[in-house]
Amino acid sequence: MIIDIVMDVVLPIFVLIGLGAFMHRAFQLDLYTLAKINFYYITPAVVFLGMYRSEMSPALLGNVTLFYVLYVVLLYGVSSIVSWKMKFGAGMKAAFTNSLILDNSGNYGLPINQLAFKGDPLATSIQALVMTFQSLVTFTYGVMSVQRAKSGGTLKAALIGFLKMPVPYALILGLIFHVFHWPLPQFVSKPLGYISDSMVSIALLTLGAQIIKYPLRLDRLEVYISVILRLLIGPVIGVLLVFLLGMKGIPAQALLIASGMPSGVNSTILAEEYDNEPDFASQTVLISTLLNVITITALISLSRYVG
Repeated sequence: MIIDIVMDVVLPIFVLIGLGAFMHRAFQLDLYTLAKINFYYITPAVVFLGMYRSEMSPALLGNVTLFYVLYVVLLYGVSSIVSWKMKFGAGMKAAFTNSLILDNSGNYGLPINQLAFKGDPLATSIQALVMTFQSLVTFTYGVMSVQRAKSGGTLKAALIGFLKMPVPYALILGLIFHVFHWPLPQFVSKPLGYISDSMVSIALLTLGAQIIKYPLRLDRLEVYISVILRLLIGPVIGVLLVFLLGMKGIPAQALLIASGMPSGVNSTILAEEYDNEPDFASQTVLISTLLNVITITALISLSRYVG
């Protein structure tokens, strides 16, 4: 079963990441432009459609929301303790926290989910909601923490930077259209669908290109601490929350797998966008993604016994 998981679920993702690395090596892709495409073009469409097409009941929606809020709060608490012990400055603390609470739930987690659950609509909806929450955290706390670190801690600059991002508006619009069952005209839904469909390939291309921009360094202790917390402590928290909330079946399995994603490309994009510890962010994404071949395979196997 483990071999099947590796061949059918994990390796296809790494083929796309490898192609991104190859493309950047061959053509020196413009990572700044790729970041803008991810920020302002693809992610808003994915978030809007994720909320608009949600298939979950209100009760399950509440449980998934509670799971995610507790998950992020606990990871933030772990990050704060480690940052205090390590005496990180404001910029490093923001980057370190982002490496833990911003994971690859979208451009990595969504295809993992689709392959692991063979496109099950409920599993897909749960992962889409997690990805939406992740985007909300990215473009609220993620952006504002980096903005504050780079602007000397002024909340005004952080709020201005946040309000320039389109994702929160896409989230609110998607929720409104979903709640009121407003249909989307074809000239809107089709372009959004085409943009959303490009997310996996473009995001993983970006990840592959970013991974090789900075040379692999094995001498940064904070990188190893981040990777251990992201890949091991994150799933432990996920398991505890699943049992604490009494979740069963596909929802429990999907959330357990979602808790074991590697550090997200968004943490690197934020670091690149605001020039805040881009080397650290890139290293955590690179190493956690490579090691995730082992941990996500084990987590998918474990999830089969949940519920």
